[in-house]
Amino acid sequence: MRHAQRQALRLALGTASALGLARFAYGLLLPAMRDDLHWTLSEAGTMSAANGLGYLLGALLTAVAVHRMGAAVTFRWGMILTAVSLATTAASDHTLALLATRAAAGVAGAAVFITGGVIASHIATRAASGAPITIYFAGTGLGIVFSGLTIPPLADHWRPIWLGLSAAAALATLISWRAAHTSEEATAAGAGRAHVRPLWGIALAYLLFAAGYITYITFLSAYLADRHAPLGLVVLTWTALGLAVVAAPALWSRPTARWPGTRALTTLLGLLAGGAALALAAPAPPVILASAVVYGATFMGVPAAVTALIKANTPPADWTATLAVFTTLFAAGQTAGPWLAGLLADHTSTNATLAWTAALCAAAALIATIAGRSRLSAASQPSVIETNA
Repeated sequence: MRHAQRQALRLALGTASALGLARFAYGLLLPAMRDDLHWTLSEAGTMSAANGLGYLLGALLTAVAVHRMGAAVTFRWGMILTAVSLATTAASDHTLALLATRAAAGVAGAAVFITGGVIASHIATRAASGAPITIYFAGTGLGIVFSGLTIPPLADHWRPIWLGLSAAAALATLISWRAAHTSEEATAAGAGRAHVRPLWGIALAYLLFAAGYITYITFLSAYLADRHAPLGLVVLTWTALGLAVVAAPALWSRPTARWPGTRALTTLLGLLAGGAALALAAPAPPVILASAVVYGATFMGVPAAVTALIKANTPPADWTATLAVFTTLFAAGQTAGPWLAGLLADHTSTNATLAWTAALCAAAALIATIAGRSRLSAASQPSVIETNA
């Protein structure tokens, strides 16, 4: 068990790099880049959408890469490309160049996200525990904490910060290198078949979650900047958010593994919607801080819960293919969400981005509840046959 947890901890630097640094740190740099490059909120959202589009492409390519190279090699290459893409983001202020580098970070991030999830699932099976899955996804919080502590004091100098994030990603690559291994690697190397139709409700909820959750963390710093929040509050909010992500496994490992059906997923989505709405209730620092903590403690639990549901409802040989399809849906939501929310915010205010998160995650929770009840009903019918998508 301890060996499995240590392996999962080192593997968690994958999500720390691919998500915490390459995706979510952009939210901290957005105000400075928006001012320096004279962006509107929709243009700022387009940069996040480009990252999501790269994620979408990466999700489509990962199953092919895993089939040819195996999950471990694909994970390692994804980590290398993540570090390179962060460095190249500092090379130009031209819009097309920045869009290209953000998209490249998305491609690499998808490869890390999918393959790391597959490897973590095999570690969990070997250890007979759901902890390695939640530990893996909680690694995102390490990247957020690092970003929250280092970026705000230097945010006006966004180019050197991207280089510093690249160096941190390179270090994460070295530490996680040997953790990207499992005795079931030969099984994981097979692309397998995707099982989506039996999990249609979970897939739809995941799509709405992806479109909703990303707008909160993308525009959180812009929301605080528009309210002239002091530097200390920005640092404290992001650090608390990241620490909540790190603490999430202690809260959700057992429910994710033991609660029946979609109960854990529904609970997480409902709390996430409430956390986003909380910041709209009042712009007071304690309320915003509480919102960030609730958000951090839940949002990475959703991919962990979905991965656990995939693991429980598909054969091991099909985990990679099924997770790749779900990550494609996830990427599609992440691509559309920030751009649409940014357009809405340009015509209203940054409040709209938080309301967007609350509304879509609440809808996702409702759909997950309905899907869970449908699966329980189907399970009582012995004649029902699953159909592969």
